[in-house]
Amino acid sequence: MEAVVVDYGSKLLKAGIASPDQDPPCIIPTKMKRVLEEGEAAEGEGTGNVEEVMIDTVVRGFVSDWDAMEDLLHHVLYTNIGWEIGDEGHILFTEPLFTPKYLREQLVQLMFETFNVSGFYASEQAVLSLYAVGRISGCTIDIGHGKIDVAPVCEGAVHHIASKRFEVGGVDLTNLLARELQKSNPSVKLDISDVEKIKELYAKCASDQLEFEKMKNSCPAEQHTLPDGQVITIGKERYIVGEALFQPHILGLEEYGIVDQLVAGVSNVASEYHRQLLENTMLCGGTASMTGFERRFQSEANLSTSAIRPALVKPPEYMPENLARNSAWMGGAILAKVVFPQNQHVTKGEYDETGPAIVHKKCF
Repeated sequence: MEAVVVDYGSKLLKAGIASPDQDPPCIIPTKMKRVLEEGEAAEGEGTGNVEEVMIDTVVRGFVSDWDAMEDLLHHVLYTNIGWEIGDEGHILFTEPLFTPKYLREQLVQLMFETFNVSGFYASEQAVLSLYAVGRISGCTIDIGHGKIDVAPVCEGAVHHIASKRFEVGGVDLTNLLARELQKSNPSVKLDISDVEKIKELYAKCASDQLEFEKMKNSCPAEQHTLPDGQVITIGKERYIVGEALFQPHILGLEEYGIVDQLVAGVSNVASEYHRQLLENTMLCGGTASMTGFERRFQSEANLSTSAIRPALVKPPEYMPENLARNSAWMGGAILAKVVFPQNQHVTKGEYDETGPAIVHKKCF
């Protein structure tokens, strides 16, 4: 039986049999609806005496509700992928940057004690994203739904001291866009799910800060009809989403922009690795596919004070177009073809003998 690869995030869970040159066949939201029994209380979104609440299974990249995660994985593995109880196979999980040890242990415990998997492995998303483009060294900038990870990777290992994690992501950019649209469309009632779609359709990144300032004063407006029939006008607001990544003060953060963060991180790595890291930079996540974002990133990189300018990796032609969105899953599929046949994974026997702590010895 082929191994299953699972890449979960704050918004989506991606899963499927390891097929490195294909998009993940199963992509579903990680937000779940929980039905409450009478008198039961739960944390989540709910009002009054409603019997249903929405549960955030994953928050800022980390599992926050293990009961919900168990239900989600049960549905994915047995219903979508077709595992049969008593005949479970191998599984590989991707891990976000700086995953706490206790969360790693909870996951491996869940897999062996509840799902009875025959083998387990986990690897960091930054490493896997580079595997997807045929690299073992480079830098990844992963703009997820709930976090941004900037990680230099040397010879297949994340350089954690030089890495940085931001507790902001696509959801914060959506909320920013919602606030800006509400200012210019005060009579329109906006639902955040509609704003998410508007962001995907209209958000653009200015070529530089000067163009952004110009667009604030003279940007052509477009009208967009919402599902409920309301009409909203979209103008300069479309540019603020991308600009916030290069000017984080727009989001209320006292931080440098992402290009400066990348260069600063690499400066903490031994100098002999600088060229290899910066010249193999990869942008990951849905936001990275925003119109104009890659061009702006390269433009800012060309102005970098670093002696070596960051250069973006071009994905292989045979990889799917959605590589930036699904790179960690695809890299996981590549790794799964190696670690399980070569018995580098955690086995059931090893888990029974050592316990959850075995994950730190075998998965690094």
